[in-house]
Amino acid sequence: MNNRQLASIFSDISRLLEYKGENHFKVRAYSNASRTIKDYHEELSDLVARGEDLKKIEGIGDAIALKIAELLSTGRLEFYERVKSEVPEGTLALMDLPGIGPRTAARLAAVRGITTVGELERELCMGDPGSLPGIGPSAAEAILRAIESGRQQ
Repeated sequence: MNNRQLASIFSDISRLLEYKGENHFKVRAYSNASRTIKDYHEELSDLVARGEDLKKIEGIGDAIALKIAELLSTGRLEFYERVKSEVPEGTLALMDLPGIGPRTAARLAAVRGITTVGELERELCMGDPGSLPGIGPSAAEAILRAIESGRQQ
């Protein structure tokens, strides 16, 4: 697993924790870890293979270092799987759309029951985009363009 893949998982964890309303310090720790891993000049898998201490990297503490080691040794992370299972399926894909961050996704789910890209697309095409929490008309157009673009890829 390379740094880009590791960083993506930690970014997902950060977004999922924010969606769930977790402590903002915890959310920020995972977000910072994602950025640190993505930008690190050497593959973390090489460091671990040499037995180096990941905690020497600024922004990587005990908990993150253990999670990186678990990912590199098993290819999966139990914590990540558990957090993903605690939110509706499709939430991460929904948050990949422009203008849909964790808080907007959480509001869409709570207020309108929207938890997937397909459900959001239907709502945007059927009704008044301004009636969706956190989405104005220009954001609605950008979201619909992104959905269509994703379909064409």
